[in-house]
Amino acid sequence: MLSKYNNDKKSSMSVLVNKDSKIIVQGFTGSEGTFHASQMIEYGTNLVGGVTPGKGGQTHLDKPVFNTVLEAVQQVGADTTIIFVPPAFAADAIMEAADAGIKVIITITEGIPVADMITAASYIKNKDCRLIGPNCPGVITPGEAKVGIMPGFVFKKGTVGIVSKSGTLTYEAADQVVKQGLGITTAIGIGGDPIIGTTTKEAVELLINDPETEAVVMIGEIGGQLEADAANWYKASGSKKPVVGFIAGETAPAGRTMGHAGAIVGGSDDTAQAKKEIMRACGIHVVDSPAEIGKKIAEVLAK
Repeated sequence: MLSKYNNDKKSSMSVLVNKDSKIIVQGFTGSEGTFHASQMIEYGTNLVGGVTPGKGGQTHLDKPVFNTVLEAVQQVGADTTIIFVPPAFAADAIMEAADAGIKVIITITEGIPVADMITAASYIKNKDCRLIGPNCPGVITPGEAKVGIMPGFVFKKGTVGIVSKSGTLTYEAADQVVKQGLGITTAIGIGGDPIIGTTTKEAVELLINDPETEAVVMIGEIGGQLEADAANWYKASGSKKPVVGFIAGETAPAGRTMGHAGAIVGGSDDTAQAKKEIMRACGIHVVDSPAEIGKKIAEVLAK
């Protein structure tokens, strides 16, 4: 759906974000933007400023505030943005970032109208950028950059990549991997909305193609085709890197929206059971409980 931008030009081998990323916050001076920006700065993320229309020229958290994303790109060389803009204006914020030349657009906002996201996704399709989200926890490359709302202390550097539709399960998987004495290259929370930028397949592909990532954890949920597409791509790729998979929502009643707007079972193919069967057939190590993720990763890496 989007260009395969994965920061090839940077010195670090991570995907999407690293210590060289120049990050801005859209919705910088609002309460959410302020809180999470200060956490990101504390983590050591290279935050170079933020955007709040009408407040350009001020400073906030000792960083410059710009009226537009374009000003941030021109004046501080921003190449990555994280969006904490209210739902009604978030799709415009995504399109503005793409127009300004931002390469990685991470959208945390939940509740963006589906019609707005269809417009934004179509608009940025031919731009040289990658959208993560919306309604996601963001992306973290441990020890280098936290561009999101995840608890940074859970993540330690290592060789396991994580792709997840669920924020909470991202942290749970990271915690388990770390407790096995392993660590994370990059964790990507792709979001649980019906219309998202980077799909499970695209995120898995980034990590499989990353030289530092030796194994991938893929966390999906009921509803949609994303996990099946990723599993089929993995099988076709012939990759020898192990993938451990988990599908949330197995006990959900058919037709019911569960937490995420994208988690609605439409037919027999997007139940948890069907997805797990497809994943197993494609060579993915499927676990039935999130509590087994860490143990399974340690096991497949030991082989």
